[in-house]
Amino acid sequence: MHGIPRRAALAMAASASLALLATACTGSSDTGASDDPEQETTLNFWHAWSAPSEVKAVKDLVAGFEKAHPHIHVRVTGNMTDDKINQALRAGGSKAPDVISSFTTNNVGRFCSSGALVDLDPFFDKAGVDPEKTFPKAMNEYTQFEGNRCAVPLLGDAYGLYYNKTAFEKAGVTAPPKTWTEFARVAKKLTIPQGSSYKQLGFMPNYHGWETTTEHYFGQFSPTYFTAEGKSNLAGDPAFEAGFTMQKKLVDDLGGFAKLEKYRTGLGDEWGPKHPFHTGQVAMQLDGEWRLAMALDAKPGFEIGVAPLPVPDDQADQYGKGYLSGTIAGIAATSRKQNAAWELVKYMTTDTDAVVDFSNNIHNVPSTLEALKSPKLKYDPRFKTFLDIAAHPNSSTTPASVNGGVYLVTVQQLGYDYESGRITDLKAGLRKAAAQIDTDIAQAK
Repeated sequence: MHGIPRRAALAMAASASLALLATACTGSSDTGASDDPEQETTLNFWHAWSAPSEVKAVKDLVAGFEKAHPHIHVRVTGNMTDDKINQALRAGGSKAPDVISSFTTNNVGRFCSSGALVDLDPFFDKAGVDPEKTFPKAMNEYTQFEGNRCAVPLLGDAYGLYYNKTAFEKAGVTAPPKTWTEFARVAKKLTIPQGSSYKQLGFMPNYHGWETTTEHYFGQFSPTYFTAEGKSNLAGDPAFEAGFTMQKKLVDDLGGFAKLEKYRTGLGDEWGPKHPFHTGQVAMQLDGEWRLAMALDAKPGFEIGVAPLPVPDDQADQYGKGYLSGTIAGIAATSRKQNAAWELVKYMTTDTDAVVDFSNNIHNVPSTLEALKSPKLKYDPRFKTFLDIAAHPNSSTTPASVNGGVYLVTVQQLGYDYESGRITDLKAGLRKAAAQIDTDIAQAK
């Protein structure tokens, strides 16, 4: 496991729990920023990683910092959910974290708007570090909200396409598809029926599949989720209709929702060795960079190929882009050691060698432009696909919102209703979902 299973499973739960807590968090961005970072001090750093190899990687990262800053000591606490972090940020005190990291980029809007984490722009300015030139564009976007940069990227995730090269050869497919039209054709060609089910499915398009969420699909369409006035653009940007329509056509072409769901329920767990891509039951898989190591660990009986996800036919010149998310770090507004905390945050997130070493140990994508091209990166050649996706100027993410990922839950629910046939009028569904998103955001404010 590489830090991601918890992230994927906890994202929406954490988002929901923060809704109850964020309103009570009233930290001030200038609290405690008068400490002398050159003085002997001890920081509390809370993070979410929990697997032994991950915990060791974090300890190694912190050890590198302590070596460079021998007067700053760091107490590290792992396996911390956003729920626990937010409660501690509200409470403050000597045992509360000075620095936190979270897997849930969806909660940046809450962290920023509630004042739980301080705006880091003054620290960047003082250090002479330009975030726009330091981090990939999408990572810059998911670490700030309404002009408040309360977080910074600490490794990232990039989503691409895994494919079974052996199955491709048997089907006479010579290269991974670059457009969704090509993808639909290849997915159908790779599908081998068996009675009322499948011997091999070209691709599992259903939203209840593995990582086939609306935001991961839509990242390839580069939609604008909100207007300049902050209103939902779900019914206004044709990219959303195009994305929903493309996915629904895949569902229908590959056997229909009911048949696909019946097959899906008999497939292996996303995080176990019997994942259907590992076993060859599904020939193509939308997934993040961590899947490569997991798939290789499962010792599949075929060669694994990796490529960017397809793009819409009218965006063929943008092939190579993808959806980005990742781990974030920030400084607690309640901390009395914010200048010392900044030294830790700056080291973990902008020191090229530190970022590269951490990436090598965690198997996530480096989160600075320099680290992405470092010769010290160690990886399977196929992993470079994700480095390229992270650096691609057209790669995108989902924007921060005051109520976290609630709007994404609404979009995903529309996806469930449309793919299953509960909603047949997509335009009306988009308008209704947009109105719901606007209502939810207004209530959160």
